[in-house]
Amino acid sequence: MSKLQIIIRRLWLVLFISIISLFIFILAVNYNLNNLFGGMPSLQDLEKPESDLASELYSSDNLLLGKYFRYNRSPVKFDELSDELITTLLVTEDIRFYDHSGIDFKGLVRATYGLAKNIITFGNSGLEGGGSTITQQLAKNLFKIRREKKGKLSDIPFVGLIISKAKEWIVAVKLEEFYTKKEILAMYLNTAEYGSNSYGIKVAAKTYFNKIPSELNYNESSIIVGLLNKPTKYNPYFNPENALDKRSEILYNLFKYDIISRSTYDSIKVQGLDLNYKVQNQNVGQATYFRTVVRNYLINWAKENNYDLFSDGLKIYTTIDSKMQTHAEKAVNDQMKRLQNIFSEHWKDSNPWIDEKGFEIKDFLNNTIKRTSYYKKLLKDNDGDTIKVFESLNAKKKMRVFSWEGEIDTVFSIMDSLKYYKNFLQAGFVSIEPKTGYIRAWVGGINHKYFKYDHVKQGKRQPGSTIKPIVYAAAIDNGYSPCYPVVDAPVVFELPGQDPPYWRPDNHNGKWSGETMTLRKAMAKSVNSITAFITKKISPTTVVNYAKKLGIQSKLDPVPAVCLGAGGDVSLFDLVGAYSTFINKGIWTEPFFISRIEDKYGNLIQEFIPTKQEALSEETAFLMLHMLKGSKEEEGGTARGLNPELTINNDVGAKTGTTQNASDGWFIGVTHNLVSGAWVGGDDRSIHFRNWVLGQGARTAMPIWQQYMMEIYGDKELNIEKGKFDKPIKKITVEIDCSIYNNEIVSDSLDTILDRIEASDIY
Repeated sequence: MSKLQIIIRRLWLVLFISIISLFIFILAVNYNLNNLFGGMPSLQDLEKPESDLASELYSSDNLLLGKYFRYNRSPVKFDELSDELITTLLVTEDIRFYDHSGIDFKGLVRATYGLAKNIITFGNSGLEGGGSTITQQLAKNLFKIRREKKGKLSDIPFVGLIISKAKEWIVAVKLEEFYTKKEILAMYLNTAEYGSNSYGIKVAAKTYFNKIPSELNYNESSIIVGLLNKPTKYNPYFNPENALDKRSEILYNLFKYDIISRSTYDSIKVQGLDLNYKVQNQNVGQATYFRTVVRNYLINWAKENNYDLFSDGLKIYTTIDSKMQTHAEKAVNDQMKRLQNIFSEHWKDSNPWIDEKGFEIKDFLNNTIKRTSYYKKLLKDNDGDTIKVFESLNAKKKMRVFSWEGEIDTVFSIMDSLKYYKNFLQAGFVSIEPKTGYIRAWVGGINHKYFKYDHVKQGKRQPGSTIKPIVYAAAIDNGYSPCYPVVDAPVVFELPGQDPPYWRPDNHNGKWSGETMTLRKAMAKSVNSITAFITKKISPTTVVNYAKKLGIQSKLDPVPAVCLGAGGDVSLFDLVGAYSTFINKGIWTEPFFISRIEDKYGNLIQEFIPTKQEALSEETAFLMLHMLKGSKEEEGGTARGLNPELTINNDVGAKTGTTQNASDGWFIGVTHNLVSGAWVGGDDRSIHFRNWVLGQGARTAMPIWQQYMMEIYGDKELNIEKGKFDKPIKKITVEIDCSIYNNEIVSDSLDTILDRIEASDIY
């Protein structure tokens, strides 16, 4: 046997052994022999590949309100992708995609040659490796092969890389068996990362161009495809020059493969990036505060029901109406902007944090910052040295701050910004459909980006006079009539063992008129003494019990002052829910915001039904609606300043509320199909107008409700009609025409005219 024959035989033997070894190696990797290589996805994993999908929150009219995600991803089908996008992807990533079965051997040869030349030339060959097919890249994206399922050999340099590549090959071949080429392309684009917190082509198209994938042209497709491997380097927003260079490279490939003409190539190459960049987060879009509150609820729900809110692609359908939400946000924005101008002018060069005597609170800002976790961290980092801490807090730096005229770039210290933001009034607004319990609109504050605290459900403040309808509801339910006469005179509660041993509430003007008035008129005028008289008759404990029956979740102390809203703090959410009971014929219906939840395939997981309980008799509920109408109808009623147009062919009940020193302004408005409420106040109770007149609920909170309702009725698409309150099925046993008892003549008196004029400046 010649030497040549021996060499040839040995070469064949080496080739044979190599093939066998490769076959054994692939089998060993596939079956994870002795846990040396790490696990592989099962057949079930391949049939139903899992990737993190954002859960989506929808309004009742199917508008996407927001998403909850670790990776912001929403899948699309192949038919939802533009031809330009697909073509651009193929010429850039895998031109022979339709010619291979997961592994491109020509590409491997090219990549191996490029790698070898780079090694020889110390990286100066100008050639890139890149032998992975789109299917292999999908395998890497989908199963996170390089980050998960590691074996004993995975961390060994170079060996681990070979194992990972082998896994990619195996999974790629299997994917080609299970899926069509179109499905693989769609899956790849859906699972890729594009930078700027965007995962998946749908989110990327929205983030960079505010488009859907089917609308992407060659220019946009080139920019997005350029992000696939290096989303930071080629980010068009942060690194526009790199993005333009990459776009030119991709466009040239399109020209090289005769996809576009020379003229088209030259034309697009000189275009700008044409971005419409907006990163999706919880600070933008509709119902920002609502989305945050719902998020906390959904996290607990998902945990109890064995779902992951941030990866399982749930579809959450809420009761929020997008159009009503728009009107609510506009009303809060318009009125708070107006009110803030008044507030700022009111205080001018003075600070608005004052004590009960009207003097500025010393060290207010320093004491406020000391309560924050940020201060405590600084204190710890500086070994308790308060001088260094405040030096840091007073150090100037560039920052962007909120203003009603738009964001402002300025130079502030932390203490400067604290002072700046403490000068802003805050607000909350919620609107409920009483008969169903559906929450239709929710505005938790003036700007979610800068003020995270929710003033609808999270925030709780003294309710002031908005608690009074609960007092009167308890009285009427226990036999009192709206026409029951009471004298406006001092009422004294004995408090044995306390200092002083009594409590005597004042009216807001510090006077008692001595006038005999009905309970309806007393509530309409919000007379403290008469509310106290009724509370003394039925007991503070009875008031607290009825508050609980009407859905007030907060702890209220059964003290005499509970009748004026000083027995504890309550949320706007609970108050509006309580007033809804009057519309709902005495049945308290828990306000709720989620109608149903579906999985990512559209299967119903849970449908939500509100909790209901009987709180009042039907007759009592109707009488309370009659009482609430008094605020607009009775002479001196606190809601007399409402636009008369709202009461044309329309029953409107309302109650204003103002706490001590006008720290809180409230307004709850009731119609036959909507109960809505607003709260306005400072971050701290010490921040308010100097006088009660300017800070009362009729001037701060009522205008929000009024604008909202006017726009609701003016929106023909909503089809929300005016109407009368439903009457009880049974004839009421109580006379509500009080003129029968006292021959009272209703006249357009001078007092009434002056009353209207006095209130007319709120709109």
